[in-house]
Amino acid sequence: MKITDIEVIKLRQKEDIEAIGDSTQDAVIIKVHTDEGITGLGEVASSPYVVDALINAPSSKFLCTGLKSICIGRDPLENEPLWADMYKQSSWFGLRGGAIQAMSGIDMALWDIKGKALGLPVYKLLGGSFKKKIRAYASVLFPDTEAEIAAMVKCYAAQGFTAIKFGWGKFGNVPEEDIGLVRAAREAAGNAVDIMVDAGACYRDLHMAIHQARELEKYDVYWLEEPFPPDDLLALAKLSQATDIRIATGERLSTRYQFRDLIERGKVDVIQPDVGRVGGISEFRKVAFISQMFEIPCVPHAWSSDILLAATLHINASIPNGGIFQEFCLSGRPLRKDLVREPLQLQDGCLVVPEKAGLGIELNEDTVDKYRIL
Repeated sequence: MKITDIEVIKLRQKEDIEAIGDSTQDAVIIKVHTDEGITGLGEVASSPYVVDALINAPSSKFLCTGLKSICIGRDPLENEPLWADMYKQSSWFGLRGGAIQAMSGIDMALWDIKGKALGLPVYKLLGGSFKKKIRAYASVLFPDTEAEIAAMVKCYAAQGFTAIKFGWGKFGNVPEEDIGLVRAAREAAGNAVDIMVDAGACYRDLHMAIHQARELEKYDVYWLEEPFPPDDLLALAKLSQATDIRIATGERLSTRYQFRDLIERGKVDVIQPDVGRVGGISEFRKVAFISQMFEIPCVPHAWSSDILLAATLHINASIPNGGIFQEFCLSGRPLRKDLVREPLQLQDGCLVVPEKAGLGIELNEDTVDKYRIL
């Protein structure tokens, strides 16, 4: 079997494009085509235009080569050599950031091809699953008022969620109002629902972050996510040592090297790699195994469509330090919920790992046709 083409599908919902904190208004889907008619699907959690350029760029300078030209004619089942060659040959514009993100979508599609070719779900190719279903947490934006957040908690609890993460939105504007929102959420949840807070890297002052974290401790916040940019390792370490709340981060990082630094120097309590940014399923596994050595749980970030969510479930179920939570984005945008034929559904507060071959999902071509852009 040989790779014949890599197709980059850029999607965008034109309405309300600038909504703060909600990146589901656009998407970039990768199709890896083969000469045996098997097509793999992947998704990249990044800018569609940047990903398109990185994959389709012609050769320029020494070792400066678009990702597609590296893969054409190669065996898609040899995903590790392909990953290594993409990493090496894109080194002039890669090693971190956009190039690794683009590689993530290709790698995801290669695992999908492998599963379809062998008739097995991806988690079995990864060595099997420790769990068949994973506790989901509702992932939503902070509302403006305490009354709204209390109503949201009751609504999601009624739907079966036993954990809710609020993030971004108005959080970080007024410290007292931030605490009021979390207090209202905890009062509405009682002891039955875990509450997480995603600060969206809103803190600019370490002392303020420590003060706020200690206030949040009073309301049994399960974790405080991304209080600082993920490469501000000194601030993360100092905050982690100053509070009892778990400090979680990692959604914007890529490769095992950045996560090794995050763990060793950032002293965080939970890592959150995104399979659509970290380097795909292949690199995610390496990150997870490093974190396992340090006894740090791995809870994947997943704020996108069911393509990325399905890939995340496979890897989350297959790693020894995973399976604790699965982020479930509740954005109502069509590019979040309508990109696959059979959307993944909550079952008794959990998401079930797909059992069909490959990633176990089928692209909804009607949605693609509706939102595709040049």
